[in-house]
Amino acid sequence: MQIRERAIGAVKLMEKIIVLGIGNILMQDDGFGVRVIEELGRRLRFPDNVELLDGGTLGFELLSFITGADKLLVVDAINGGGLPGTFYRFAGDEVQAYFQEKVSLHELGIKDVLAVLEMQGENIGEIVVLGVQPESIELGLELTPGVAKTIDKVVAAVITELTRWRVGVTKQA
Repeated sequence: MQIRERAIGAVKLMEKIIVLGIGNILMQDDGFGVRVIEELGRRLRFPDNVELLDGGTLGFELLSFITGADKLLVVDAINGGGLPGTFYRFAGDEVQAYFQEKVSLHELGIKDVLAVLEMQGENIGEIVVLGVQPESIELGLELTPGVAKTIDKVVAAVITELTRWRVGVTKQA
């Protein structure tokens, strides 16, 4: 397992990486990000510097959980205007545009959290947003079948991002 480190003076610290799933699991596909986090926790083991975080609908309250993160991977239902189940990935400058255009169903809370972190000088080094177009955000505990079929693809995309960040993951025993 490779764990990336950064030097701070004479002390080395592991990068803090957060994989954040957001959404309301009581509203079908709106809970997509949380459902992906649950699946990641069931299938895989992560190094100590990687935290899976069920952000639910916390919004601004996420500030205390994200503070100090070096990298942030957000998984969410994304209203990008595509067909249900359409996969989206935003990185680099696209992330800022993503929050400006408000295509996430939960962008206001995350946007505010990131703005406060920036004002505090706590910039996150890299942010990637992954998600899919929801089919329904009506009351219901289950994802719609078309969106549920995309979970494997998004789990693989999370693993790809973590691998790019030189994080090793292993399957649960």
